[in-house]
Parts: sequence; C-alpha cells; structure tokens
Amino acid sequence: MSTFSFLLEGLRNIRTTGTFTRSSTALCEAAIDRIDFNTARVIVELGAGDGVITQHILKRLHPEGKVIAFEVFEDLCNDMRAIGDPRLVVAQDSAENIRHWLDKIGAEQADHVVSAIPFAALPQELGKAIVTAAKDNLRPGGCYNQVHYSLKTKAYYEDAFGKVDARRVWANLPPAWVLYCLR
Repeated sequence: MSTFSFLLEGLRNIRTTGTFTRSSTALCEAAIDRIDFNTARVIVELGAGDGVITQHILKRLHPEGKVIAFEVFEDLCNDMRAIGDPRLVVAQDSAENIRHWLDKIGAEQADHVVSAIPFAALPQELGKAIVTAAKDNLRPGGCYNQVHYSLKTKAYYEDAFGKVDARRVWANLPPAWVLYCLR
C-alpha cells in the first residue's frame, strides 16, 4: 500500500485504524523492544495494519518462528500477505480470537504480544476482552507491548498486568506512547 493509500485508509477509518500515518522506524523499534528474539518462537501482533511493525519483527525473528498478525481490514491483510514470508500468518479476524489462531499453528501460548489496536476507539468491553485474551494466552515472562497515541486506556493494562511502564516516542508523527507489560 502506498503512503497515499495508507493516508486515505486512515482518514476513512480513523476510529479503527487509530492513525493516518505509518509508524516511524523509531516507533516500530520501540514497539518490539523487550522482546527476547533469541528465544521467541511465537509472536502475536494485534492491529497489524499493513505490516510495518510486522516487518521489523520478521527481520529479527528466528527462522523457525511464527508471527500471527491480526487485522480486520481486507486491504491491509492483503498488504501483509504480499510480504511473502512463510513465518507470517495473517489473521483477518478480531484480536479476541487469539486462542483459535494459536491452536491453528499448534502453539500453546504466545511468547510475546505487540499491539497497535486503537483501544480508545473501541467499546470499553471489547477493549478489555482483547487485553484479557492477550494476557491469558501469553506465557509467563512474556511481554505485551502496546502502541498508543494517548494514555486514555492505560488502566486496561494496569487491570490486566499490574505494573505498566510507559515510553514516549517523539520521533513519530504524531508522537506516540509504547506501554510495556510483563506477564
């Protein structure tokens, strides 16, 4: 998807895409910070968009690893499929269905979860259900990293994980937050 196409998609669906620009390299790197790529074999990405963060994950993922990338928009899923990496499983589905997709690849749990879902734009009940499903399917010691443009829903992660570290990423348009939670 071209930058212009991404802008149009973002403007058309801002409530569900959460942004109208792609994540910067600095934000992508912050989003995958705290992932142990030496041991990670299953990474779940929620709200993967066109795969900009996905590609950063794939660059560092073990050759035998898998990324399950959740996205609800068909055009964005097609962009991810075009990446052409056999380690990438594109899940055109709601992120609360993590368990189904882990079962589909034969994985007991995710080693790490990265999310860019714009929870502030979703009904609170759905947002909390997705965060809970992510936590319930994350191995002990695994990290859950959440990209946000505000701290409005920080309580979702505090309720699920307890302690939440927040990092501001200024080198992004607009500046963003990455919230880090440990299971």
